[in-house]
Amino acid sequence: MCKVRARSTDKRTTKRPMTQVEIVSTVRELREKTAEWRRAGEQISLVPTMGALHEGHLSLVREGLKRTSRAVMSIFVNPQQFAPNEDFSKYPRTFEDDVAKFESAGGHLIWAPTPNEMYRPGFATHVQPAGAATGLETDFRPHFFRGVATVCCKLFTQTLPDIALFGEKDFQQLAVVRQMVRDLDLPLEIVGCPTIREADGLAMSSRNAYLSDDERQTARHLHQIITQTAETVAGGGPADAACATASAALEEAGFRDIDYVAVRDSETLEPISQPLVRPARVLAAAWLGKTRLIDNVACPAGS
Repeated sequence: MCKVRARSTDKRTTKRPMTQVEIVSTVRELREKTAEWRRAGEQISLVPTMGALHEGHLSLVREGLKRTSRAVMSIFVNPQQFAPNEDFSKYPRTFEDDVAKFESAGGHLIWAPTPNEMYRPGFATHVQPAGAATGLETDFRPHFFRGVATVCCKLFTQTLPDIALFGEKDFQQLAVVRQMVRDLDLPLEIVGCPTIREADGLAMSSRNAYLSDDERQTARHLHQIITQTAETVAGGGPADAACATASAALEEAGFRDIDYVAVRDSETLEPISQPLVRPARVLAAAWLGKTRLIDNVACPAGS
């Protein structure tokens, strides 16, 4: 593959890295390249991202290449999933570094549209999910899943991948995207991959960069506490009481504004009945300073 120069997805990024990875910024260029691969009988995996890549993202690329011969990554900070008071303007943008990391993982093509290319003038059509999108994140960010579902639907129809890979860290998002693909009969498979964690258990996230040194030390308790919650519920303990205990433990550890700690069905995200007869998930969201962290762990039935 010939070397190409990257086109910036952000006005503040001026350098254009030389790379073996191909970088396209229009739907037409994207479709021409993926159509060429399909004519050659190759299969395509897609990893949707907002950039600021870490090992969690790269693990998805590598898993995609185990299943397909070509890996595409989208890098697009989606304005439609940010509320006016959220961190869209401050969200980390590290395009050159992202390109190098994607290339190191063996990726082939980066889809890096501008906002005007993704949402052309007059854009007025959105995907409004329900079902798995009900509650949890929606209670605190009611705009969020409409933005996620809309951009993912566009990414899937633009790229036409055989599979798209998502990390389980954003577990409700994964469930929402799976439901959308199923409900709209979109011709691809959604692959969920295990959360990649730091050595102390903290789920890798682009927003971890916002944490101060002291907050970073506190952050590790989130995974520890919800893991204990999952063990309690799997052992027959009442879910409501276990979640209340977890919320109190998070506050004691130094978290503030515990948005939720909840036990839900792993597939539907509906509230569970006990004793557990189906796999469940403990999901949590809480704030450390100005940073909102989310995480989840499995809660197997019959353990």
